Amino acid sequence: MDDTPAPDSPKLPIPGRRNILITSALPYVNNVPHLGNIIGCVLSADVFARYCRLRGYNTIYICGTDEYGTATETKAMEENCSPEEICDKCEFRYHAIHKDVYKWFDISFDEFGRTSSPQQTQVCQSIFQKLMENNWLSENTIQQLYCDSCQRFLADRLVEGTCPTLDCHYGSARGDQCEKCGKLLNPTELIDPKCKVCQNTPHVRDTDHLFLELPLLRGKLEEYIDAMLVVGSWSQNAVQATNAWLKEGLKPRCITRDLKWGVHVPHEKYKDKVFYVWFDAPIGYISITACYTSEWEKWWKNPENVELYQFMGKDNVPFHTVMFPSTLLGTGEKWTMMKTISVTEYLNYETGKFSKTKGIGIFGNDAKETNIPAEVWRYYLLTNRPEVSDTLFTWVDLQAKLNSELLNNLGNFVNRVLSFIAKPEGSGYNSFVPDAPDAELHDLTKDVGEKVGKLVYQYLDAMEKVKLKQALRIAMSISSEGNAYLQESQFWRLYKEDPTSCAIVMKTAAGLVYLLAALLEPFMPSFSKEVLKQLNLPPASLLSFYDDNGISNIGKMPWQFLPSGLCIGKPEPLFKELKDEDVEYFRARFSGSQAERRKAESDANKIAEQLTNTNITETSAKKHQSKSGQNTKAEAAETDSSISKLDIRVGIIRKAQIHPDADNLYVEEIDVGEESTRTVVSGLAKCIPLQQLENRKVCVLCNLKPATMRGIKSHAIVLTASSNDNTKMELVDPPAAAAVGEPVTFPGYSNEPERILSAKSKVWEKVQADLHTDSALVACYRDVPFTTSAGVCKVATIANGVIR
Repeated sequence: MDDTPAPDSPKLPIPGRRNILITSALPYVNNVPHLGNIIGCVLSADVFARYCRLRGYNTIYICGTDEYGTATETKAMEENCSPEEICDKCEFRYHAIHKDVYKWFDISFDEFGRTSSPQQTQVCQSIFQKLMENNWLSENTIQQLYCDSCQRFLADRLVEGTCPTLDCHYGSARGDQCEKCGKLLNPTELIDPKCKVCQNTPHVRDTDHLFLELPLLRGKLEEYIDAMLVVGSWSQNAVQATNAWLKEGLKPRCITRDLKWGVHVPHEKYKDKVFYVWFDAPIGYISITACYTSEWEKWWKNPENVELYQFMGKDNVPFHTVMFPSTLLGTGEKWTMMKTISVTEYLNYETGKFSKTKGIGIFGNDAKETNIPAEVWRYYLLTNRPEVSDTLFTWVDLQAKLNSELLNNLGNFVNRVLSFIAKPEGSGYNSFVPDAPDAELHDLTKDVGEKVGKLVYQYLDAMEKVKLKQALRIAMSISSEGNAYLQESQFWRLYKEDPTSCAIVMKTAAGLVYLLAALLEPFMPSFSKEVLKQLNLPPASLLSFYDDNGISNIGKMPWQFLPSGLCIGKPEPLFKELKDEDVEYFRARFSGSQAERRKAESDANKIAEQLTNTNITETSAKKHQSKSGQNTKAEAAETDSSISKLDIRVGIIRKAQIHPDADNLYVEEIDVGEESTRTVVSGLAKCIPLQQLENRKVCVLCNLKPATMRGIKSHAIVLTASSNDNTKMELVDPPAAAAVGEPVTFPGYSNEPERILSAKSKVWEKVQADLHTDSALVACYRDVPFTTSAGVCKVATIANGVIR
């Protein structure tokens, strides 16, 4: 369901309707968002926005990249370019990267903009002028860290030192906030501060700045907070963080910084300064709405008719419950103030913490590259949403939730129902939903209707209160009720023994499938689209939740959801099992930091490039060799060219079983991109469990002469890596995104495989001596990686091993 309006017809508030304005924390443009950012901000907001649209509320969801401030300047320095280039140039187009990641995650923004727009400058400076006119701003001289080497004042994020907080003392605290304990800091509070650019110790220096007088605005702020805490059902962590700030006592907050990149202050004395990011970033929502519609004031200056919901992580709470509301209140204008704030704790990764600055964890583009569908990622993150306390991402937990909850519960229920209906006459309903007269008199069906009706009511109540995790759990319990209903009814027996009851059960179950497509659409929109497709219904035909008056009855009569005689589409499995070997592969692949992963790939590419240049040089040198030297070079050239003769392809094992006459051998049917699979016999039975083979992608050597092994002819070999002591063996894994049948190549060498390798030439024996895994687990010929269009081939754990 795509509710994104056409650019020339933006939504506006509608009198008499419930108008919902949704925003989420603006992601910094300087990096790809990690899963912790995605769940706490844009994904949570997207779920609520989709729900609101299903309820018929007039809804817009506004977000965009935060492009000003120190983070962008720091990234620009790292990449040796200007902040404008970081945001705009093709090679540094982080805004586009963000949009691509969110598009893959099915995030339904009405507008995804950027804070570097002219509207941002206009709105920000206008609010500043109002604060000046109303005397809520003051001037003060503050002490700020100055780096003599860089010859400039250091922005907060350009300073790093030890956190001064008792019982913390984290050694890599930033100048604005400690990433470990979460405390907001001033750079001068850090112990042993260092300039992040040159690593020299900065010194304190005076500088004049403007301050927002939060203490003078306290009365207006507390009045607003007291009114919204209950009405808006603020999440408990937001309440606690806000009360802690108020209890500690509000202090004047500096709103300017000695930077170049940002919205410049429209004041003669401070014209060379820019607004501090906490001041201009929240205003970004307003400016992005201004880009979306020229009549943005109808959303942002309409408190009587518009409700504002905001979604973010816990580290953003004070900016949105204290500072941003104070800023708007100080203008004296009638703003649409935040009604509800939904805050998440931290999502941690395996044994540590997600970190953008350190590149630790799974990032948006990483999730895409796993080929695990977006709806699976959405489901896992939302069931693991850290609403009350920190939660932990682990690959094993992702596997368990996919296999048990999505595959065995939800997917199994939908497939059982539709597959039975699709069966031909005599064993099913020939793809037509049966009629179910007097279904309300069928005791088992009436009972399931009562249960589901209550669950739907609970689901809607949870969603209205923005308890997303609870609502998802309730929706999934309807799937469990459906499975229990099918089992208790024993529909497969009823089909022959009591056709009338069977028809009631199957029409009711099909109605539950349709209901689940609607309830789960906010959480897994692509799942819902596929269910509607299998029901042979158009994408826009989800069950309506518009009728507030009859909301308590929705779900009580699922047998009425679909018309009798509806011809359904082709049922297909909705989810695919995640296997143990996949989990181990992903855990190994995404271990360490992004920088370490990039370095491993970069090193492999450099080696390949060096080898290419070496080959070119050697080819040129051959022209000047002596006759005796030519013979030696000819032998080396023959060895070099041997790798080009191998036909190594990406294959996938479609079927595997123990050899009927040898317990230490497997017989596999492998798809290597040909019309039929190849039968392969391999000696893997003692090293690799059978369940780890089926549907596993492998590297297959396809042009060896077929050999008979214990009575079965083998038409290829599967490449494996062994430890040097031969105690351990692993498969050589192509990238998950590699296409079946594509060649595995070696940069710097041609790819001209022979049809069948001659046994006399011993090509394979010559090449095999130079096949190995390196310290980064990359499969190599000499120093050149096994390469596919999707990246290099690797093993899970065996470093510096032998490939056979």
